[in-house]
This record gives sequence, structure tokens and C-alpha cells, in this order.
Amino acid sequence: MTGKKEWAELSIDRTDDSGMKSACSAHAEARCEGMAVTTEYDQRCAAEFVRLQHRVDRYFVELKTECPYGLPYIARFYQAMFGPLTDRAMELFLAAGYRRNGNCLYAMRCHECQGCIPIRLRPKLFQPNRTQRRIAKKNCDIEVRFDRVNMDRENLDLCGRFLEARYPQEYNSADGYYGGFFCNSIVDSMRVEFRLDGQLVGGSIIDLGESWMNAVYFYFDPDESRRSLGTFNILTLIDLCLEFGIEYLYLGYYIPDVRAMSYKQKFRPHELFENGIWHLAD
Repeated sequence: MTGKKEWAELSIDRTDDSGMKSACSAHAEARCEGMAVTTEYDQRCAAEFVRLQHRVDRYFVELKTECPYGLPYIARFYQAMFGPLTDRAMELFLAAGYRRNGNCLYAMRCHECQGCIPIRLRPKLFQPNRTQRRIAKKNCDIEVRFDRVNMDRENLDLCGRFLEARYPQEYNSADGYYGGFFCNSIVDSMRVEFRLDGQLVGGSIIDLGESWMNAVYFYFDPDESRRSLGTFNILTLIDLCLEFGIEYLYLGYYIPDVRAMSYKQKFRPHELFENGIWHLAD
């Protein structure tokens, strides 16, 4: 993969969607081949993860709390704290359905609910729909910048406004998210900033590997909801993956019963991790 320092020099021209079109045209001929490659890849990852799991399983504990997505169930996090991880180790955890929260890796093991379904894309096979093309065009005036994750006032203020509008619980704060979640990373992480006439309107925290990208969190200006910035963020990440030859884009959880998460399943084709296996969604 191209050196991480070059991310800061990358700009995205939203007036040219040739990358998206080429991905679309390649979809028909690559889909069958992609399924075979995905299966072989996941089998290798699963076999290697078993060996990794034997070494680290004793560090994992179960943490019970209220459902962070507002569902009426007790959430059970199976998680452990880690120091810095290698690219390959993080890749194996992602391929096994795990997520990162600060310096912790976790999987959901809720007894009453199996609603948190890991979802991922293969950017080369992505086929945008009409709505996604329209959203990309609507946001062609957005400037995309890249930075290391840091607790600057501008991003803290925007993140705080987003949390207050979307998740107004007392324990949610921008300082808490940045200090305990975003900045406390155990892999290479970056922030993608979205600016309109120089003003920050969105921030996307991502983890980066040689062949994978992990979408950690996205926050945006509540006053710009009409722009569908959540969708635009994923379109931008897909473009970045295509630019740098990244094979897999992990989007976190698709939660059917949570409306704010429903937009993820509109990116097709996508794969879901259920019963320990990645499969192509219908």
C-alpha cells in the first residue's frame, strides 16, 4: 500500500465519478470470481484466527450494560484490552466479526438479541444506486481533507453537537469519545474531514491496513442532515479504498431495528457476518 504520509496529499474530485463507474462496470464480470476469492480468503483468516484466539482468549471478559443503540435489551460485550496490534492481527479480528473501541476489541454476545450484524464491502465490486449517485453529486462542493486523529476544538465542538442531537444521554461527550475512543487507538488511524466553504461539517475516524479499512465512527453537522453525509462518507471511503487498492471496507454493524444504521445495507453488494461466516447479502 502507498505510504500513509501520502494520504494527506490525496484530494478527491467529486466532479469525476469515473472510479465509481469503473467499479460498476467491473461488477458483473467480477462478482462470481469475487465470491470464490472471498471464500478462500475467509477460510485462511478463520484458520489463522483460531490460533490467535487460543493465545488471547484468556484476556477477554464479558461486560454487561444497557444497549448503546437504544434497544430494550442488555448488551453483552465480549472484550479485551490490547497494546499496539500488527496489521495482520487486526485484519484477523475484523474478519472474525470483531470491532475496535479505543484500545479494546470486542464482539457482541447478547443473549436476547442478535441484531448487531457486522457488515463489509468489497470496494472493487461496489455498484452505486441512483440515490447514492445523486448524493455524491449533491456534495460535490464538499472538500475532503486528511489528518491524524487529535483533540482539536473544532472537531470536539462538531462531535459534541452531533452527540447532543443524536445520542443525548448524559454520559455521551465529545471529550469522552475522543479521549477514550478515537485517540486511544492500537492500530494506524486517521481522520477524514469534510468541509463546506472551509467550515467543518463532518469527521470520519478510520483504521487503515494494507488490505483493509475499518470505519470506526462518523459524526456530522446536524444542520446539514439534508446532505445525507453518512452516505457521502461511505462513498468517500470507497473511493479511498479504490485509490489505494484496499480489498475490504468494514462498516461496523448493520442493525435492522435501528433506523440510523439502515443506510449501510443500501451499499451493494455487501457481505454480512452471521453464524461465524461472511455471506453475500440477498
